[in-house]
Amino acid sequence: MFEKIEMMRMARAMGQHVADRQVAVTRNIVNADTPGYRASDLQPFAESYELAASGGGGLRTTDPRHMAAPQWSPAGARLMQTTDPISPNGNSVSLEEEMVRAADVKRQHDLSLGIYRSALDLMQASLGRR
Repeated sequence: MFEKIEMMRMARAMGQHVADRQVAVTRNIVNADTPGYRASDLQPFAESYELAASGGGGLRTTDPRHMAAPQWSPAGARLMQTTDPISPNGNSVSLEEEMVRAADVKRQHDLSLGIYRSALDLMQASLGRR
């Protein structure tokens, strides 16, 4: 029932995107001293959600027995290499940049929780339970 409400779907998608981005930031920090490691980040949430909502980038079903892809899936966000400068050992991780990205991830997580809470409050108010 709740998965058909666009606001709930967007809050869920944003939460999943934030979790995946946190994994990418953590992987970058862990590999800060690995020679030749290139830092990566996810594309912005707005781009990946818009692409998935428009139907682009989704899975193709070439056989009637294939399962349909969900409206938005974590596969919609693409992992991209960052444009941070490369050190002499070939590593492109900047711990300062990763800390900024981690703070941005926290902000996005708080935003997705706020959207989810607002949607729940709106549904409770419409049912007369507030």
